[in-house]
Amino acid sequence: MTNVGILAVSHYVPEKILTNKDLEKKLDTSDEWIRSRTGIEERRVASDDETTASIGTVAASRVLEKANCPADQVDLIIVATMTPDSVLPAVSCRVQAGIGAKNAGAFDVNIACSGFAYALALGCSYVTSGMANKVLVIGADVMTRVMDWSDRGTCVLFGDGAGAVLLGEVAEGYGLLAQELGSDGRGAEHLVIPGGAGAKPMGSKHLTDKDFTLQMNGREVFRFAVQVMGNSAVAAAKKAGITSEDIDLFIPHQANSRIIESAAKRLGVPMEKVFVNVHNYGNTSCASIPLALSEAVEAGRVKEGDKVVLVGFGGGLAWGALVFNWGGVSEIRKKADAA
Repeated sequence: MTNVGILAVSHYVPEKILTNKDLEKKLDTSDEWIRSRTGIEERRVASDDETTASIGTVAASRVLEKANCPADQVDLIIVATMTPDSVLPAVSCRVQAGIGAKNAGAFDVNIACSGFAYALALGCSYVTSGMANKVLVIGADVMTRVMDWSDRGTCVLFGDGAGAVLLGEVAEGYGLLAQELGSDGRGAEHLVIPGGAGAKPMGSKHLTDKDFTLQMNGREVFRFAVQVMGNSAVAAAKKAGITSEDIDLFIPHQANSRIIESAAKRLGVPMEKVFVNVHNYGNTSCASIPLALSEAVEAGRVKEGDKVVLVGFGGGLAWGALVFNWGGVSEIRKKADAA
């Protein structure tokens, strides 16, 4: 089995910033109310000519540049998103064309905010099994396009963005150590966009504009998230054979500061070992984890040999956690150069 790890990570966020003060002018809410309950201060909003595919393509191009990897060396592209440009084709196919990855297969994963964790686990399995050498995994969403802007309980939470990682072989002892995936479909109706697909297609009787926006039972989702974020991270760490003291950096899905703090407490990790950027971007859904990971790497928060835990949760309801021993890339490059 090939040791698989993250060769490079990058991200992209739109230029437009929507602050809590901006929302005060549109909604019956306040900056203090949003900050105190979510930790969010601002979020990014895609421009009219930006789509999930276009921002995902930028993130993908950036990560290939960082990894010094030509696009034609990518074997597979997996895009995690809940806001595809269209029902067909897959966003991944648009990204494949956009970056010129002529030798790559492509498919999408839609498990809402936990989608990147699932896509990352899938991508790793392709490399470890030998079915692919280089796998590009992208998390991208334009959540502001599916908001009900009259619902102050949801629209203040989300923003737009994209993040990408390139997976490949790393040295022995490095890379993916363990993963934990789970779901509980009994809670499926707590987080839905009901319209536009088979159950409620266009033209259905009694279909309204709100059926094409995100609908969330905030109380139930919060209760679910507080439980599974910590528990799944603990389970993954146990599979990896590490304790909370061994964890150097915890990167959870950036949905809510209170959920993040609760998960860190359950995992037994102090907040100084937790990377948080929810205040700058809000919940970017599938982009959340790779965006945070990218900023953590840029900030020098991740070093060779660090044990890094990634965990997400989302609609489905579903969750996923992965543990990496960071690094091991330079050894493989030296081996390739020698060959």
